[in-house]
Amino acid sequence: MATAAAMPTMRPRPATGETLQERSKGKDVRISNIVAAKAVAAAVRTSLGPRGMDKLMQLPSGEVLISNDGATILSKMNVLHPAAKMLVECSQSQDIEAGDGTTSVVVLAGALLDACSGLLSKGIHPAMIASSFYKAAEQCTQLLKRAAAPVDMNDRESLVHAVQTCLSSKVVSQNSDLLAPLAVDSVLGILGPNPSEAVNVDLRDVRMVEQLGGTVDDTELVPGLVFDKGSTKTAGGPSQIENAKIALIQFCLSAPKTDMDNNVVVSDYAAMDRILRDERKYILNMCKKIKKSGANVVLIQKSILRDAYNELSLHFLAKMGILVVTDVERTDVEFVCRTLGCTPVPHVDSLSSEKLGSAEHVGDVVLPGSGHKVVKFVGVANPGRTSTVLLRGSNELVLAEANRSVHDAQCVVRSLVKQRFLIAGGGAAETEAALRLRELALETTGMDSHCFKAYADALEVIPYTLAENAGLKPIEIVTELRKEHAEGTIGAGIDVKKGCISNMYDKNVIQPLLVTTSAIKLATETVCMILKVDDLVVVA
Repeated sequence: MATAAAMPTMRPRPATGETLQERSKGKDVRISNIVAAKAVAAAVRTSLGPRGMDKLMQLPSGEVLISNDGATILSKMNVLHPAAKMLVECSQSQDIEAGDGTTSVVVLAGALLDACSGLLSKGIHPAMIASSFYKAAEQCTQLLKRAAAPVDMNDRESLVHAVQTCLSSKVVSQNSDLLAPLAVDSVLGILGPNPSEAVNVDLRDVRMVEQLGGTVDDTELVPGLVFDKGSTKTAGGPSQIENAKIALIQFCLSAPKTDMDNNVVVSDYAAMDRILRDERKYILNMCKKIKKSGANVVLIQKSILRDAYNELSLHFLAKMGILVVTDVERTDVEFVCRTLGCTPVPHVDSLSSEKLGSAEHVGDVVLPGSGHKVVKFVGVANPGRTSTVLLRGSNELVLAEANRSVHDAQCVVRSLVKQRFLIAGGGAAETEAALRLRELALETTGMDSHCFKAYADALEVIPYTLAENAGLKPIEIVTELRKEHAEGTIGAGIDVKKGCISNMYDKNVIQPLLVTTSAIKLATETVCMILKVDDLVVVA
């Protein structure tokens, strides 16, 4: 007994320790990141789908912007929280990779973060959740590829249907009958004679020229080149040229200047006359060399150091029957050369007939509805395979949104060039993936089973939001959608126009597989990255 009494009594461990404090801090930071990112997702959620709402944004410059494109809205938002910025970057990555689905990827990321909150509250470690989510994303990609239908790039009708699905959620959706074939033809035109052999497409080969006036219905695809301003001419200068030989000059048709800012003081009239006579002779000599090369259309690159042209040079060129287009931007030079087959000429002495481009007809065209003039080049050689879209709109807002919408539509065709599979839209793909993932969760054991089920629930946010934005009863619609997919109707999706479940393949509501798989992968990567952050270090 005495020995027992002499033994030191064991003190209980303190309730708080370093480890527990660290965990608590990591938990707080994680919750803060999740809340901030979910707020960004909630901001664009109402813009999803054909019945989604548009956002009116006032920029710091006072400019007003109307759009329901996720990437555009988020890029204009002033997001301060670093975790929320990751969602903005995720949307931009989707815009670069697929061009469409920029709102879907953010809404999906928000739903996955919501699922993470539930799993974390159950005590599952963030690293385990991230690992399971990556597995679930991989499974979804494989499931969707099996459910997708292959597409042939020569099947123009299928491509048009896919583009119309993309345009159905845009501000210019009522013009999709015109814009969808136009977007498809503009991309197919740069793929060459065998579009089925192409593996990628550079959309910089399609030039968008905006012209205020008229309506979106006046938009056209020009099989050549268009400059957004008329030709520069003095009295008597030509405005139409047949069988044009085109020179693109990078030298200035004006009197030379000294390299440094010097002043020449002229004291008498005889010297002044001599200067003017020499200037006239110098410019006339250059114009004669241009005429001698055989050029009857001259494109003059914009100059910032001195005048690229003056009234005297325009007068001489007009007398020689040469049409002049001035102020060609430096950034457009490469595109112009590839379209017309000409070579830019840096000095008048190097101008020769081999460096000229050709076109059947070049001339000013007055656009209906505005009175603006543009220069059109028709019947060009087009060795670089390019195309030009002339966009029209009644105001700047409509014009800018039409430009973004046509670009997104072209990106859909590019997605099909990269990965030639089409899948049903209207929430069908996400519901199918969620259903198969739930079945997989029942066969899986351990933490993966819980995480797969949470991931499947998060995927259903897309059909749920589509139904909600269309004014339908989301719970009823999603339940019916699950039932259709469980019975084996892979193409069952939400028909927002009729407010019921329909087969999306029959309704031609289809989208590229790359849009859905890319959205799932990018959303999962972003969520796992946010999940693995356990501290926020501010560097001053």
